[in-house]
Amino acid sequence: MTPEDTAADCETIVLRADDPVDHVATVVIDRPEARNAMNDQLRDELKAVLDALDDSDVRAVVLTGSADTGTFVSGADLTDLQDRSVVEQRAWSNRRKVYDVVSELSKPVVARINGHAFGGGLELALACDMRVADADVRIGFPEIGLGLIPGGGGTQRLPRLVGQGQAMRLITTGEAITAAEGAELGIVDVLADDESLDDAVADLVGGIAQHSPLTLEYAKEAVAASSRLDLEAGIEYEKELFVQLFATEDKAEGIAAFLEDREPEWTGK
Repeated sequence: MTPEDTAADCETIVLRADDPVDHVATVVIDRPEARNAMNDQLRDELKAVLDALDDSDVRAVVLTGSADTGTFVSGADLTDLQDRSVVEQRAWSNRRKVYDVVSELSKPVVARINGHAFGGGLELALACDMRVADADVRIGFPEIGLGLIPGGGGTQRLPRLVGQGQAMRLITTGEAITAAEGAELGIVDVLADDESLDDAVADLVGGIAQHSPLTLEYAKEAVAASSRLDLEAGIEYEKELFVQLFATEDKAEGIAAFLEDREPEWTGK
């Protein structure tokens, strides 16, 4: 199924093709009655749409929350967690997580944080490759106040961005901070305000989507490897990916276009 066909069957996910620029898809989490809280239906639908996009010719993906809710994603739907036993939660936690689907997508993924992002919502943003946020929105991990800890990768992804001390501060206090402070810590990559958020996202993904989809995939894989490999192994892996690109049509086209002073025509091959 195409991404559009997949999204047409969804109740909590909206897909906008070639938005905000060509070759980019915007995926909108749309459960306004619950402030975009994630329940099992939303997670399953989001995974299905992302899987379809991974098999498409889209070059980048924007992930955002529906308008007029005040939230990007408010976190997990606590009504789903209230009566779960340890056995039930262990089985649920062993399923393929939506956060991993986001982080493992072959396309660069940009979180457009247009409202508050708490708990699982912040974990979803951390699973993206880049984060653009309205400076006034608030982000944080409130799980500690519920007798829980982040369970969607937050305790692992946050320290890689801000260091162990700052991650401990945010996770063990449950403090909510503004996106502006998040930018100072390294959580948010591009800071905007409500009026400039769309332009900031369009500028970022426009700069990405003008390039070869195959090369973008290799670039994402190389950068992602830096968090799991030591420096020597990472450089070796980068070298192998670099060499593999010499067998592609896009490498030949990119160099030819540069030497001929024209725009390249990418084929993704």
